[in-house]
Amino acid sequence: MSKGYWIARVDVRNPDGYPKYVETAKPAFERFGAKFLVRGGKANAIEGPGRARNVVIEFPSFQDAVDCYNSPEYQEAVKVRQQVADGEIVIVEGL
Repeated sequence: MSKGYWIARVDVRNPDGYPKYVETAKPAFERFGAKFLVRGGKANAIEGPGRARNVVIEFPSFQDAVDCYNSPEYQEAVKVRQQVADGEIVIVEGL
């Protein structure tokens, strides 16, 4: 079974409000076996526009990655995130 990955690129507009998103999202990540491989850190946008924060999250399967995003727990976190940050999330199948 192939693993699933979230690739998220984020610009945080309200750093004081972002921890609430992290706290709200945690139950969904725990439930679906998320493993953070990249969480912020140094980045170099070599082609195209970059974002300040880049995150890669590994899930046991592609379906787990999709189900996590669509879960009621994570959808609550989406509401918080969209108030404090701009960004994109792509879910991809991997090795």
